[in-house]
Amino acid sequence: MTSNRNVSDYLQKASIYDSLAQYYKYTHPNLHIYYYLKHLNNVNKALQMRNNQQQPLADAMVRFLHTSPDAPNIDIYINGQLTLKNLPFKQISTYLPLKAGKYHIDIYPTGNMVDSVLNKKITVEPGKFYTLAAIEPVNKLRLLVYNTEPAVPTNESKIRFIHLARDVQPLDVAVKDRDVVFPNVPYKITSEYLGLTPMTVDLELREAGTKNVTVSMPKAQFMPNSTYSIILISKDHPEVIVIKD
Repeated sequence: MTSNRNVSDYLQKASIYDSLAQYYKYTHPNLHIYYYLKHLNNVNKALQMRNNQQQPLADAMVRFLHTSPDAPNIDIYINGQLTLKNLPFKQISTYLPLKAGKYHIDIYPTGNMVDSVLNKKITVEPGKFYTLAAIEPVNKLRLLVYNTEPAVPTNESKIRFIHLARDVQPLDVAVKDRDVVFPNVPYKITSEYLGLTPMTVDLELREAGTKNVTVSMPKAQFMPNSTYSIILISKDHPEVIVIKD
């Protein structure tokens, strides 16, 4: 059973309940409170409906990252429709707009719609950005969903670190020979974002709590008005890719 009520209907009911609340204000306090709460409820429904009518929901923005070390290039289907074709290892797609709601994701080796290597249901919210990372070997493929926050204050930069290298211990991200920026980040986990002044800096990934360097990042460049994800992946050995959010 569906409702065809509009803003005027809710406001009319709110007015009736307000009148009843005033009528019982001094004679029956319990009834006064009862009708006053109904008045407020209908006012809030009218305001919510008006806001929804004036401000349509923004699309969610979704992109896909391929970090499965032994998977071929992949095709991605959303609700049974081919949406992204031939995504290679270490590459990320552009953002795709999706209406808020639930979706079914299927991943196939490129050109092969017979043998799915992954299927997963996701839910996206209006106006939010997501990075969906395909990880693990192809026979155990998983799809991890990370919230992404590309907005950054004017003339500043913002970075985070995502650990996607299987069988690599938790890591610290640090300025070379100096302080740790992101401490003790384990596999499949993302750090919080860190705002910083645009710069070129030598970074290194260390075994957590030690000075042992796993990967060096000389002359990492972070430009103004840009947000970055520093992502550790692994095939023959750990390596870092840096992508703009």
